[in-house]
Amino acid sequence: MNAASFMACHLKINPHIVRTPVLRSPALDDLTGAELYFKCENFQNMGAYKIRGAIHAIMQLSPKEKSKGVITHSSGNFAQALALAARKLGVRATIVMPSTASQYKKKAVKEYGGIIEECEPTNEAREAKAEDLRKASGATFIHPSNDLQVILGQGTACMELLEDQPDLHCIFVPVGGGGLLAGTAMAAHFFGKNCKVLGGEPYEADDAYRSFYSGTLQGNTSTNTIADGLKTMLGDLSFPIIQKYAAGIIRVTEPEIIAAMRLLWERLTITAEPSSAVALAALQSERKNYRGKRIGIIISGGNVDLDMLPF
Repeated sequence: MNAASFMACHLKINPHIVRTPVLRSPALDDLTGAELYFKCENFQNMGAYKIRGAIHAIMQLSPKEKSKGVITHSSGNFAQALALAARKLGVRATIVMPSTASQYKKKAVKEYGGIIEECEPTNEAREAKAEDLRKASGATFIHPSNDLQVILGQGTACMELLEDQPDLHCIFVPVGGGGLLAGTAMAAHFFGKNCKVLGGEPYEADDAYRSFYSGTLQGNTSTNTIADGLKTMLGDLSFPIIQKYAAGIIRVTEPEIIAAMRLLWERLTITAEPSSAVALAALQSERKNYRGKRIGIIISGGNVDLDMLPF
């Protein structure tokens, strides 16, 4: 992948996405001692950046592949993204979702036209169910993060941010499956000016942190975090990209995530889901190292069930 790949991807998906705004907050600048630029993907179609990768991945399929539909497994945002992307392109989408997934997100998937198949709430169950359905239907499986076409699409959010703010010193993003971090780190390499990219991750689901600093792909034995979108693990495609292009990963606690979520609500007056707030929480936890810097923060999504707010 190179700069031309990102530019071609952006040109292709542009009719189907929103160019999201970059917001500022003097109060949050004062709090962190840095200049913060928030790329608000919570204003994206379906409320999160994941529509970028989903639409790009489907657009790569042949007419015959599209006729058989697409399938994925996801607890929320990629489920919604693939359902909406498929509807836009006239393709059937089947989504394997864990039985414990948010009813709010399940409702949105159905409203976008996705067909939900439930499974037990484990990664193994999700993968097995999706594979069985793929074999039975002939549909194309699109992984939520461990797919190069998805990764390329996700990186276009960073490309846009750097077009608007080309002199950023670093960019913070949340990391779960690694698609956003991998895409952002590559895009910053091609379009930034020595711009470093850092991932934020919950202590309760820190496989990316352990993988990055050990040099070998790690798993999680439990994922007891409010950041439900970050419970997935790095894959064999996203991990080497992150190793090559990302500058580091910072872990945060559950109270730090909730505090950051509330700050975004109060100071930026936007709704950011817990997974999104992890990026600001990561900066907050090490803000002494970033004073005086120009920092981009990608707010990855805003799909919050308001009946379940943690504050």
